[in-house]
Amino acid sequence: MLTISTLAVAQQGSIVGKVLDKKTGEAVIGATVIVTGTTQAAPVDVEGNYELRLKPGIYGITIQNLGYKPINFTGIEVKDGQKTTLNSTLEESALALKEVTVTGQRQTGTEVALLQDLRKSEVVVSGMSNDQIVKTLDRDAAEVVKRIPGVTIQSNNFIVVRGLAERYNTVLLNDALTPSAEVDTRSFSFDVLPSSVIDRVLIFKSGSPELPGEFGGGVVKVYTKNSVLDNTTSLSVSGWHRNGTTFGQNYMQSRRGSTDWLGFDGGQRQLPGAVAEQGVIRSDQSTPAQLASAANGLRGTTWLPSLGRALPDIRASLGLTRKFEIGSAYLSNVTSISYSNTREQYGVERNRYTKDVDLETGQRGTQFEFKDTRAVTGVRLGVIHNWQVRLNSRNRLELRNFFNQYGTDEVIHRTGLEEDRQRDDYALHYQSRSIYSGQLQGSHDLGATEHTTVTWAAGYNYVYRDEPDYSRYRYQKQILPGVERPYFVNVPLEGNITEASRFFSNLHENTVMGSGQWERRIMGRDTTSVNQYKLRAGFYTERKVRDYQQRYFSFVRGSGFNLPNEVQLLPIDQIFAPANLDPVKGYTVAEGTKPEDSYEAENVLLAGYVGAVAPLTDKLNLSGGLRVEHNRRQLHSAGRRTYQENRTIPLPSLNASFNFNERSALRLGGSVTVNRPEFREISPNQYYDVANNAMIVGDSTLKTATIYNADLRYEFYPTKSEMVSVGVFYKKFRNAIEQTTVNVTGSQLWIGYQNAQNAYDVGAELEVRKSLLGVTESAFLQRLSLILNASVIHSRVQLPKGQATDGFALQDRPLQGQSPYVVNAGVFYQDDDRKWQVSAQYNVIGQRFSFIGDYTQNFSVIEMPRQVIDLAVTKGVGPHLQLKAGVQDLLNQPVRQFYDFNYNSKIDAGEQLPFARYRRGRYTMLGLVYNF
Repeated sequence: MLTISTLAVAQQGSIVGKVLDKKTGEAVIGATVIVTGTTQAAPVDVEGNYELRLKPGIYGITIQNLGYKPINFTGIEVKDGQKTTLNSTLEESALALKEVTVTGQRQTGTEVALLQDLRKSEVVVSGMSNDQIVKTLDRDAAEVVKRIPGVTIQSNNFIVVRGLAERYNTVLLNDALTPSAEVDTRSFSFDVLPSSVIDRVLIFKSGSPELPGEFGGGVVKVYTKNSVLDNTTSLSVSGWHRNGTTFGQNYMQSRRGSTDWLGFDGGQRQLPGAVAEQGVIRSDQSTPAQLASAANGLRGTTWLPSLGRALPDIRASLGLTRKFEIGSAYLSNVTSISYSNTREQYGVERNRYTKDVDLETGQRGTQFEFKDTRAVTGVRLGVIHNWQVRLNSRNRLELRNFFNQYGTDEVIHRTGLEEDRQRDDYALHYQSRSIYSGQLQGSHDLGATEHTTVTWAAGYNYVYRDEPDYSRYRYQKQILPGVERPYFVNVPLEGNITEASRFFSNLHENTVMGSGQWERRIMGRDTTSVNQYKLRAGFYTERKVRDYQQRYFSFVRGSGFNLPNEVQLLPIDQIFAPANLDPVKGYTVAEGTKPEDSYEAENVLLAGYVGAVAPLTDKLNLSGGLRVEHNRRQLHSAGRRTYQENRTIPLPSLNASFNFNERSALRLGGSVTVNRPEFREISPNQYYDVANNAMIVGDSTLKTATIYNADLRYEFYPTKSEMVSVGVFYKKFRNAIEQTTVNVTGSQLWIGYQNAQNAYDVGAELEVRKSLLGVTESAFLQRLSLILNASVIHSRVQLPKGQATDGFALQDRPLQGQSPYVVNAGVFYQDDDRKWQVSAQYNVIGQRFSFIGDYTQNFSVIEMPRQVIDLAVTKGVGPHLQLKAGVQDLLNQPVRQFYDFNYNSKIDAGEQLPFARYRRGRYTMLGLVYNF
């Protein structure tokens, strides 16, 4: 029997130290430190620390724990009133390995594991664990990441880190760069990843040689579940009600096909084969037979949505975990299948104002005042299928597969005034995204001492984005005093992208990648792994190929058009009926597609790095190195190469951490990173955004931006599950890439991209994770935990002076998408005995630019703050069943985007005229989870 040593009154010293796992570097909780051959002993606590009090003398010490090889020390001297430090690492016992491998798998999705990762990190990093995710109603990765300090979400799916828009943030899924299914943005769309499959999310905010060199705000690493302790099966089903949508009788949808419920078009919307096989269709180049075939094939009567009853949203997921042993190998599998079918419909007030001001009334001139009704039906099918093979204690393989099929059916009904015309028209927009991401990864400890580790990975990404038959038109009548004019369909003179138009596009993108890293650990001041020096060298290579094709057509009048007036005044679903189609005397089809509307692009990235970790003292740790990236990017459009960049860029980084004690540390980081133009931003292709009534176009003269980053953060860990951190950061940009308005004649809003000569971004972040356990004697309060994080950010941009910017571009303004403050707060109650779990979460962001205007005719648009509160309750019933209920966006405050009329980069009291204003509706949920 062992007895725990106690403090003697006099003539005592002690042996103190840490006991860590040799391989993982984590605390060996429950290990025992014994005076060899006696019963005098001390336990190792949850932090890995121990203290064994002894009389002065020389002792033999044994450290042991179940499943580990015992280790013996001799000649350890204890002096009166002094502490003798003895740190140690324990190695798994080969004899006990079969018994402990299954239960020895590290659980990375817990709150404690997350904080351990943050604490041991060599760089500045923030994160969120699965433990916290399951306590909320967050449905996808977009809603999860906005709870992390300094993070906001734009357009409901794109991430903004430290005020830097989606283009400045690199996203990795299971350590592989993610694909983007967006035509107009660089970012990974976070809404395609269900929260139920997420193990943890980490955002690295300072650079290191091992991290990608292309980021400004942060490197976002999303890990899907891959850890198995037991064989489990779980089924989750929930129903959701959106205020203002669910059970409504006039819900709008386009003509549905047999596969819409699976998230892709079954062919009924696709470009007809007869049209697809022809070349460009022009009235002066195509034969009458070709024109007639095209006109009849383009479904001239399907312009209006169907109206029906909006059923409740449905979300379901099936999760399976399995473990196997084959000889000495341990295999585990995590499989998740998720499905959702959702609907939302709401009204949008959408306006555009001119710079003219009525001198008598003081009112702004109005270009249009629209009342849109927007309906979006979304279907998502997701599959995660991950395998882990642990061949032995030295070798591990992982195979991760992620597939997501996401289809959206958007209908916009637009009414209102545009100058002197009354509008009443529809746009029907269906699109689907297919994304696959797969990685095979390996980790191998080499040599008898296992001081060398080699890791490698190979991956493949595939993206297919289909946008079939995007129809839009204008149905209008002229407003004249005292005269009632009829509505008519605006029929253009030639094919274009907005009038009586059918638009088709598809995007194919294939990416292959490979990486490897060699790490050598060298013994430091003692035998513990935390004091080991580390040398690293590695590489990353990637080849991405994209093919984007678009075609658009308009119904136009034939060369000898002579249909009667009553036909020309028919509504949209009748005017282009087969009886009215004729390539000469009636309506026909003309294609507006230009050669530059499609493009092919390729990017090849070759990166290599060397780095080192140096624990110089018990308190000071340095890490850093050099990463060199060579990137070749080219784009071909209209039969010629319109863009090419070949650059090799060195990217140094240095990080330092100073540990004041076991619970607090100060981190300092500095690095150089880059931000490259995305394919869409350098393409001459034009894309029409119906919702914002804007044309979007690229710029082939864009340059790669260089970013200089500095971080300083203090961290304090009161317990293994608590954290307090406060930090500051600074970023300096050269050639920052910004989305701006384009200086063109006419009233149409054009949006493009431009390099800013100089820009900076500076801010401060606070994060608190606090449990009330032990703070109070109240049993209720002890079950509460609190989370608070807040950021304040300030940025400024200076564009280059010249003919294109003088008197036009806005100078000395914040970065697009940057909020001056972000606040997240959460209160969580957990009663394991009664199986209750309750959470309340709050989020608000400050004013931020939705897009940047100019000094001529386009005012900037700023999104206003919006308070968001979410509530969730979970109750366990018996050993298998959980009931869930909750409300998202309890306050249902409006989304408000206002014009900045006085160019001061904020909305003042007299500037409450909206670019857009709407409420999406309060969202309530009732569901159940059954664990078999």
